[in-house]
Amino acid sequence: MINLPETIKMVITDFDGILTDNFVYISDNCQSTRRINYKDVMGCFMLKRNGINISIISGEKNPAIEWLKTTFELEDVHQRIREKLPVLKSILEKYNLNEEEYLYIGDDINDTDCLEYAKYKITVPNAAKRIKEIQNIQITTEKGGEGAFREVADCLTKM
Repeated sequence: MINLPETIKMVITDFDGILTDNFVYISDNCQSTRRINYKDVMGCFMLKRNGINISIISGEKNPAIEWLKTTFELEDVHQRIREKLPVLKSILEKYNLNEEEYLYIGDDINDTDCLEYAKYKITVPNAAKRIKEIQNIQITTEKGGEGAFREVADCLTKM
């Protein structure tokens, strides 16, 4: 069970492996797609409806991220980011957030710096082993792309 304070104003998350099942599906014409669970989409709606902002920092560029950005009017969506910590810090500065007011969700080595920096950090059961060993990290019951983001949203909105 995830335990988070009521002071959280923003969820800052990776995309692949958190909102997706971490698979890339390649069609016969070499187009890639990803699968997003509607439970996680509803989690975005619940957070926004309850005044909790969402920011995405992704190492990849993906049309699904653009869809989420447009659908939920997300102001801070960053794609093709190799070093995520400077972006995280810029978001915190932009919104004047302290360590009690945000959480970071990530699942792989490119999230390590952000997860180590954040006071409230969450990962998924199918994350890289090194990520699950980060001190004080909380692990969702649901896997990435199978309701993990929704689990966080449920915790924050008490729904």
